[in-house]
Amino acid sequence: MDQNNKYALITGASSGIGYELAKLFAKEGYNLVIVGRNQDILKQKANEFKSFGINVIPLAKNLFHTEEVYSLYADLKQSKISPEILVNDAGQGLYGKFQDTEIHREIDMVNLNIASVLILTKLFLKDRLPHKSGKILNLASIASKAPGPWHSVYHGTKAFILSWSEAIREELKDTGITVTALLPGPTDTDFFNKAEMNRSKIMEDKENFSTPEEVAEDGFKALMNGDDKIVSGLKNKLTVAMSNISSDSMAAYHMNEMQKPSDEQI
Repeated sequence: MDQNNKYALITGASSGIGYELAKLFAKEGYNLVIVGRNQDILKQKANEFKSFGINVIPLAKNLFHTEEVYSLYADLKQSKISPEILVNDAGQGLYGKFQDTEIHREIDMVNLNIASVLILTKLFLKDRLPHKSGKILNLASIASKAPGPWHSVYHGTKAFILSWSEAIREELKDTGITVTALLPGPTDTDFFNKAEMNRSKIMEDKENFSTPEEVAEDGFKALMNGDDKIVSGLKNKLTVAMSNISSDSMAAYHMNEMQKPSDEQI
């Protein structure tokens, strides 16, 4: 058991970047609360993380539903656990032109990518402010820096997360609690498959995608340093730099060229 008894709460911890972040915290001796939708997979990951000599609590919750976010924190309070670190990793996309995509899936995406993050962070802050310590890592994306044709709602949710993260970081600057935004680019996870993006031109560059290990390492270091944000990967830093000096309409044009279906005529 970890002697300092600190817990890290990580959503989306059963795969991808969330899983790699959980592994890094486990290696550092943090106890874990790992959250995902599939109880069997969570138990499997929990057993793996326990090999680092820590305590692991797997909580199967569907964060598309806001009541399950409240339920998650109620479970922690009942167990008298006050996580020192919150990692809001869980998120999802949906590919296609907005006029064609399924609105119910997009509302679910907004609930997962924004509403669940707001609720969990609010509860975390109420819990941690009396302790005057805590760290929050929010998964934004380089998608937060440019309009995203063919992935418009996802880009919008990540723009919200980045703006809001920077705002509450300023509000919290004298509280002992830091907020860090992690901005990965395309990463070799199951994200694109779940978002039905396999026909996107962006997938033609898959060999140059970041690995989830690389992104997690960048995010972990930035969080522990108390940095405001980190763009993961040199190529992504260049992409963000270009979007910063482009007009929104030009950024949207370039993103459309990157994300449109590979079989669409130019």
